Amino acid sequence: MRKALILPTKYVQGEDELLNLGYFVTTFGKSALLIANPDDVERVRPQLDATAKKFDITFYEGGFNGEVTREETKRLQAVAEKYQTDCIIGLGGGKAIDASKVVAEGEHLIIVPTIAAQDAPTSHSAVLYHADGSFDDYAYFKQSPSVVLVDTKVVAKAPTRFLVAGMGDALSTYFEARATHNSYSRVNASLPMGSREGLTPPASGTYAALAMAKLCWENLQEDGLHAKIACDANLPTEALNKIVETNILLSGLGFESGGLAAAHAIHNGMTVLAGTHHYLHGEKVAFATLAQLVLEDAETEEINAVMDFMASIGLPLTLADLGVESISFEEALEVAKIASIPEESIHSMPFPIVEEEVANAIIVADRIGQAYKDAHQ
Repeated sequence: MRKALILPTKYVQGEDELLNLGYFVTTFGKSALLIANPDDVERVRPQLDATAKKFDITFYEGGFNGEVTREETKRLQAVAEKYQTDCIIGLGGGKAIDASKVVAEGEHLIIVPTIAAQDAPTSHSAVLYHADGSFDDYAYFKQSPSVVLVDTKVVAKAPTRFLVAGMGDALSTYFEARATHNSYSRVNASLPMGSREGLTPPASGTYAALAMAKLCWENLQEDGLHAKIACDANLPTEALNKIVETNILLSGLGFESGGLAAAHAIHNGMTVLAGTHHYLHGEKVAFATLAQLVLEDAETEEINAVMDFMASIGLPLTLADLGVESISFEEALEVAKIASIPEESIHSMPFPIVEEEVANAIIVADRIGQAYKDAHQ
């Protein structure tokens, strides 16, 4: 059986790590195109100035308009070409990071997340959008980022909601990787540059990836609440360090090389529910994970453990928590139809997918979540 695992060349995490960013730029040359929202740059301006001076390198600020469109990434590529920069830096949240991946095309790329809200930083993939924010396409590159650098002091000072949302995204990692492992399904690590359809034979996940995905869930249970409390205080404790690594590294490697399944597909289907549009990716993925567990008839003890964790850090347990006060079967079926299109990851589940059963699972997950909340008031 063919298996695949893809990793960033280097992952570095610690307090004041941004002060070492210039060193990593020097491994490529003397200059870097910085792709970031201007507000995110200003948040870390002192560290950027200090590291540029210490290592005698130059940052050319390309800005970022907030959406990963083909037009915006072409504009940024032109800036990189104009200044002949030696590497690309993606700094900030997920969209600036994805834009930097498209600009770099898999070469000389440094990723600097300033929040731990999702698990994209380590991956070799990006999502393209149209100018109106609607989905355009996926892009895959020949390798993962050269460096992923995380300053835990910066992450600790970001709003706690981002860290919690990252834990929601990380929550799905083990359960989706387990399903993918059990069905021997293809994982993203086997996808080549520029194509969602493999030019090489598909590959399933490695045992290493499954083990990292399981550690992801274990870490969340052990230190998720303590990390949230530390972030509330803007202090980078060891619990926060563990959860930042869990949200970014373990979940990133776990989803890409371990596999996605129903949770992320259901999340994608939930975009038709207008009430969810103001909620973060990881908040919606957390509820979708509960729906996946209902769909696969997971053990009651496991479902309860997941809800205990979600409740402890304030993740949404019901659709009402995501702005959807009620849902009809017809509305749930519309979500299920989008979640079940042929190319979606839901087909990595180890059983045939029936749209009506997916809709049922969404409705029942909502009611189980409400019953949990009623019992713990």
